[in-house]
Amino acid sequence: MSSAANGWREERESDAMAYCTVLLIGHMTKSSTSSLFAAIVSLLLCSSSPLFAQAPSPPLELLVLGSGGPGAAGRAASSYLVFVDGVGRVLVDAGPGSFARMGEAKASLTNTDLVLLTHLHIDHVGELPGLFKARAVSGSGPIVFNVWGPGGSPGQGQDAYFPSTREFMQLVFGPKGAFAYLSDFASPVSIHAHDIAAPVAHAAAEQIFKEGDLLIQAIAGHHGDAPAVIYRIDHGGKSVTFSGDIDAGGLPALRGIARDTDLLVVNSVVLDPPGSPAILYTLHTPPLAIGQLAKAASAHGLLLSHLSPSVDEGRDAVLKSIRRHYQGPVTFASDGLRARP
Repeated sequence: MSSAANGWREERESDAMAYCTVLLIGHMTKSSTSSLFAAIVSLLLCSSSPLFAQAPSPPLELLVLGSGGPGAAGRAASSYLVFVDGVGRVLVDAGPGSFARMGEAKASLTNTDLVLLTHLHIDHVGELPGLFKARAVSGSGPIVFNVWGPGGSPGQGQDAYFPSTREFMQLVFGPKGAFAYLSDFASPVSIHAHDIAAPVAHAAAEQIFKEGDLLIQAIAGHHGDAPAVIYRIDHGGKSVTFSGDIDAGGLPALRGIARDTDLLVVNSVVLDPPGSPAILYTLHTPPLAIGQLAKAASAHGLLLSHLSPSVDEGRDAVLKSIRRHYQGPVTFASDGLRARP
């Protein structure tokens, strides 16, 4: 809409509001019952006018529940709630501290039924039991969660063992799991877990969920020895892509699935070499490479999250490095931040 059109709309809304205010005051200064009735009718007519109608909810909106990492540095760990047409449908990761941030934001999990786990490190899934229980006690009737995450790793050599997402959910919520009681604690809870296959050469993004024009795609990423997944959510002509923790091995997959995304959420943990410990570069992506990736993917906006203290303290240098290749909007995430793709 042009600035002239916006100005016209604002002027019309102002005129209409002034008219309704005068009309209501005129009626309310009279003490008769008929005048009071007229005031109520005027209020209803004014509030039902298209000029006073509430703006429709955006197709997608992101609430950052956790913008930090594994350290206790004043931020909750990685977690996001994605609103679809104003409804909190999709939970992406569930790091420690996100339960409290959910309450502070006065957000609700009442309609949350889709859960996307980028990988099974504690700082990404540690709050899952608490959030699931919060959902269980927030309403009545059967609850069904569909949960996607990476397949497992056998843990050979120095690589750590990781269960698959299906195995993990059984260990936590299954009949013999740590929190087996949750299945019928408040409302009947069913959990359907789905594994995303480990990375293969030239893998393409796969569609894991579709409902109307709500589309969720996934592709295996790479995060050291931890199986990892990248996700993209599309709805109403808008999109948001989550990198999860990602090293250089996962960047080609991220570049492909994030093509022309409206909002690219990238975990920013390390400074450009040699500013961070060498081992961390086998797990994470430095700012210069993030800028190159965002440019190559033609991302419309970049949200840096999972911020380490070093990145938080070095924002100017991080932004300067990203700007060497990427000129789009760049935002540093904070707990409670809301972003619209």
